[in-house]
Amino acid sequence: MRYVLMISDDESTAVSPTEHMAMPEFAAWHEEMTRRGVLRGGVRLRPSGDATTVRVRGDEVLIADGPFAETKEQIGGYHVIECADLDEALEIAARHPCPNLGDSAVEVRPVWEA
Repeated sequence: MRYVLMISDDESTAVSPTEHMAMPEFAAWHEEMTRRGVLRGGVRLRPSGDATTVRVRGDEVLIADGPFAETKEQIGGYHVIECADLDEALEIAARHPCPNLGDSAVEVRPVWEA
């Protein structure tokens, strides 16, 4: 079963993808998940200030600069994993370094398979 691990953090303390991979705990997590064969993809997202939000109301397309929600914590990236069940997905998320960093969290959400 596939899951998305959505990484949320306080953008004021976020670091770049290069800085993440230079941190031993991030490199170790990535290496272990690759070795286990559960990592299917993922990316680090640019800050929410670089986002553009699109809404369509009837025939009108509404475009706004910035994120969908104005909150301190934003989705900073995600990983797609494939594993046996929710228990394994939660174990993988708990091993991720982000939940141990200040206000960061990892939301685990199953992919809706068609």
